[in-house]
Amino acid sequence: MAVDRVLLAAPRGFCAGVEMAIKALAWMVKAFDPPVYCYHEIVHNQAVVRRFQEQGVIFVDDISEVPHGRPLMLSAHGSAPEVVEAARANGGYVVDAVCPLVTKVHHEVKVRAGKGYQIVYIGHEGHEEAVGTMAVAPDAIHRVESVEEVADLPEFDAPVAMLAQTTLSHRDWEGVMEAARDRWPEMWTPGRSDLCFATTNRQGALGQIASRCDAVVVIGSANSSNTLALEKLARQAGTARVLRINSAAELPDDLCGVVGVTAGASAPDSLVEEVLAILAPVNGVEEVRLTEEDEYFPPPRNLRDLLGAIDLAATVTLGGPTANRPAVQERAIRAADVLSSL
Repeated sequence: MAVDRVLLAAPRGFCAGVEMAIKALAWMVKAFDPPVYCYHEIVHNQAVVRRFQEQGVIFVDDISEVPHGRPLMLSAHGSAPEVVEAARANGGYVVDAVCPLVTKVHHEVKVRAGKGYQIVYIGHEGHEEAVGTMAVAPDAIHRVESVEEVADLPEFDAPVAMLAQTTLSHRDWEGVMEAARDRWPEMWTPGRSDLCFATTNRQGALGQIASRCDAVVVIGSANSSNTLALEKLARQAGTARVLRINSAAELPDDLCGVVGVTAGASAPDSLVEEVLAILAPVNGVEEVRLTEEDEYFPPPRNLRDLLGAIDLAATVTLGGPTANRPAVQERAIRAADVLSSL
């Protein structure tokens, strides 16, 4: 391999929602005897899922697969209301690790449907986030992915609102939204885009380097929408060679020239480091940063309470003072570090 230089896009990798979800599941693994269950993959990344499976986490696609009373986490992609209800009725400790940005969309669907709107929802068929969102108001929501599908929708006697899966490509969102607005000029849209800020930032960062690269390597799994959006964006930018890989082991040995590297929002830093080590650019790595990200999503309240109780119990066991104890500083802990410590 004769790579001259690597342009490393920033931001890349874990977003705030993934950070929260991974730390939450890792703490559940440490707090409970195995097995801990998780409804759907906690995030869409093979390496992360495999790491948790090695720790005894069992991923299921139906709450009925969870034995009564066992601890259960609901994934970051959001769950249908009936799934959340079934999980809580199962008698075990339940943590809902849904990303707050997905929760925002669920709330908007509920409010608009309650006001009599018909909702045009842009989302990928079968994606967990889309399935969960549509279940909030199944009689009032219509999923589309293309301009053609917008044209095929019926005429509505009710007002129309538009919402979207958070991890879509910004370019895909714009085209479908414009087609929908042509049909329904008075269509309601949220004051702030439903697209995840992290998804938008990763696409913007890749856009800054793609035209300068002989090849672009996108790190992430095939079932990750935001990863596929990065791959698509690099191709649209005209990059001669675009590779999506799960790990460094999938890198071809004939890459050369300037290689761009980025990672989807579910891909851990360790995968990026392994890729850079194999590329070994002769003239080093240049990080090209679009913006800084300082967003933080705290873990669900019931898990924070559990962490506090465990910390108190440990303090008492070790004979430490219980008065004026500092709060557990989980914000300062990186998800990658928690994951590697399992």
